[in-house]
Amino acid sequence: MDFIIHLLDLIGTAVFAITGALAAGRKRMDVFGVVVLGCVTAIGGGTLRDLILGSRPVFWIEDTMYLAIPVATAIGTFVVARSRRLPEIVILYADAVGLAVFTAIGFQKGFQVTNMYSIAIVMGMSTGVAGGIIRDVLSGEVPLIFHREIYASASLCGGVLLALLTHLQQPSLFAVSASIMTTLAIRVAALHWNLTLPRFLLEEDRIKATRNEQNAPEDVI
Repeated sequence: MDFIIHLLDLIGTAVFAITGALAAGRKRMDVFGVVVLGCVTAIGGGTLRDLILGSRPVFWIEDTMYLAIPVATAIGTFVVARSRRLPEIVILYADAVGLAVFTAIGFQKGFQVTNMYSIAIVMGMSTGVAGGIIRDVLSGEVPLIFHREIYASASLCGGVLLALLTHLQQPSLFAVSASIMTTLAIRVAALHWNLTLPRFLLEEDRIKATRNEQNAPEDVI
């Protein structure tokens, strides 16, 4: 079980590094910027988690493989993406895999340190989404979790399910697998069917939006 989780963790690290490198490419950064953005996306969430929990040393210092993989992946993405275009939908689905895996791993680390379900759920979400937040801020974009997209909420659902199954003393393999599949299913469903969370619109904003829709030109057939 530990080997499987470790392998998924490394895969998630590589996937997040790809998304960070591509974000740097869209902003026309040089290879150094690509590597930096790839690394902060891949290890930023776990670093924040370990700092909050007071875990020393931070995971990528204890195991330098977690630093070598995003560096190599970012450079590889820089080389490959210059000659061929990677479909954005593939990256979005790959990012969903990373989100699901990191959520489960972050929960486990948080629960091992604190033995508190609520803190573990927050640590799972932080591990899953914090790297993307740092990536978007550094690349001058509005962080994805502040859009209407179902992203952090998918991580929350996976973390809550893992907490429930852990409380019910279900086998670790089953609990982690169910959590990963739940987070992944919710995120993929949101991408496939364009599902979003409701927006908070004040009354004047709602009226303005309605007027804009009414004044919009009709499609010419």
